[in-house]
Amino acid sequence: MAPKEIEAKKRRTRSDYVFHQEYRTRWFDNDMYAHLNNTVYTMLFDSIINTWLINECGMDPFSLNNKDHSSSTPKAAEQVGIIVTSFCDYFASVAFPDVLELGLRVSKLGSSSANYEVGVFKKGEEAVKVVGGYTHVFVARDTMRPTKAGMEEKVRRGLEKLLVEGERGSKL
Repeated sequence: MAPKEIEAKKRRTRSDYVFHQEYRTRWFDNDMYAHLNNTVYTMLFDSIINTWLINECGMDPFSLNNKDHSSSTPKAAEQVGIIVTSFCDYFASVAFPDVLELGLRVSKLGSSSANYEVGVFKKGEEAVKVVGGYTHVFVARDTMRPTKAGMEEKVRRGLEKLLVEGERGSKL
C-alpha cells in the first residue's frame, strides 16, 4: 500500500465512520506479547460488518428457512457475501482490559461487491489504533456464484447508508 494511503488511514477519526459499536476486550483476546491477538481483529471486523448486514440489509442467518411470505418475519436475503480480500493496518496496540470503539464504513460499492473499512479506537482516545476490513462479493446462496443482476436491492440500500461521501459510483 502506498505511504499516502497509510497516512490517510492514520488520520481517521470516529466521524469518518457511519456506524459505531463498542467492544469490551477479554483476557482471552491477548496474545503472548500482551496485546490483542491478530485474529481478534478479524473477529471484530466480521462482527461489526455482520451486525450491519443482519440489521440493515436483511441478511439474517436465523431466518434462512423462512419461505412463508405471509409471515411477519422478513424473508432472508437470497445471497451471501464471500470474502475475497482482507487487510489490516496496525498503528498502535490495544490490550485487555481496554474498551474499544469500532467504526464501519463502505469505501466502494460495486454491482456485486462492497469494500468495508473498520476503524478501531480505544475508548477515550482520539488516535485510530487499527484500520482494516475486507471485500465481499455477493453471490447466490445456492450456486455460490455472482448473479447477472448484481447484489439484491435490499442489501444495496443498506450498504449505501455506509458509503462514505465521494465514493458513490465506485465500481469493483
